[in-house]
Amino acid sequence: MSTQARVHGMDGTLVDADWPPLMLDEMLPVFTHFPDAGRPLRISSISPRPLSAASVVATNRGCVFVKRHHRSVRDAEGLREEHRFMAHLRAKGAPVPRVLSTSAGDTAIESGEWTYEVHETPKGIDLYQDALSWTPFRSTEHARSAGETLAQLHLDARDYSAPPRPPRPLVASFTIFAAHDPVEAFAHYLAAHPTLDADPLTHKSCEEASELLSPFHAELLPLLPPLPPLWTHNDLHASNLFWSAAGHASHTTAVIDFGLADRTNAVHDLAQAIERNIVEWLLLTQDSASLEKVPVHLDHLSALLDGYESVRALSQEESAALAPMTALCHAEFALTETDYFLSVLHSQERARVASHDYLVGHARWFRSEGGSRLLDALRKRASDRKRTAVHE
Repeated sequence: MSTQARVHGMDGTLVDADWPPLMLDEMLPVFTHFPDAGRPLRISSISPRPLSAASVVATNRGCVFVKRHHRSVRDAEGLREEHRFMAHLRAKGAPVPRVLSTSAGDTAIESGEWTYEVHETPKGIDLYQDALSWTPFRSTEHARSAGETLAQLHLDARDYSAPPRPPRPLVASFTIFAAHDPVEAFAHYLAAHPTLDADPLTHKSCEEASELLSPFHAELLPLLPPLPPLWTHNDLHASNLFWSAAGHASHTTAVIDFGLADRTNAVHDLAQAIERNIVEWLLLTQDSASLEKVPVHLDHLSALLDGYESVRALSQEESAALAPMTALCHAEFALTETDYFLSVLHSQERARVASHDYLVGHARWFRSEGGSRLLDALRKRASDRKRTAVHE
């Protein structure tokens, strides 16, 4: 593996990549399948994101973005699930990059142990290209614009009726706390992921998380019926957006990386955006005892929600559901990462970071004073809305 391939580690540092970087001689046969891509000339950049290998590739027609997955993570059909959703959004006018097609009309190819996809490069600036999830927006203006963009995606996705994705690594589903009995739903989730089911420490983490999160599930359960199913992005961090300029007043120009997309609901997706951008979890990863020191950017929270509701107003039920959903939405992503580390990378050490530090640690934080401060801000917003509605 090239020593130049460095990616984001789980503690926020740069570490050696798990997957070899894309090379020009590898791109030559891949590009023969994609007539619109042109002829590859050089690898312009190497993405620091850790779960696949990705690069911007310069061609004789411009630049394209290429991502290579191990087939155990994404086969061609797994990518098609994402690409069909992206194509629907593009047809509605959403700022989503076009996925290039092969001569046979497909959008993904398999070659040996790998699966490839090729995208147009988005309009705008990759302003947060080096930012990890769980690092904040650079300004309230960025938070507001991200909220506006997420709301428009939800409007554009309303008539997309594909079923939920089947069990796959690295998909942010919402089934466990959508169920009446989360303990039983945890068991069903693990049974659908045999490597997780065979791991006693994952079972233990699920038991701890279920107990810690039970008050939030009780709060959410009566609010679930009015939440319509919706295909959602599930990872709207600032680094998955392109921007109009480098300044703090810039706005979003494109949405990328639909790898975690699935059929959930709008509140779940909005809660994921809050979890990804508003709470600086990396401090907790570095020092699990620092529950009360984790920064929470409530000014960005207000801007994100104001931007969202300027495009798509939340119903009273959605507004009330947002606080408990924010406490719960990380659970299945933590488990799907655990599955990836155990079944694909065979790393017990990193699996424990996902199942214990993320799943249990974040659940414990939401029961702390810092977590209450965030959730109470969301509850107050919902309460203020309800009072306003009563007096209108």
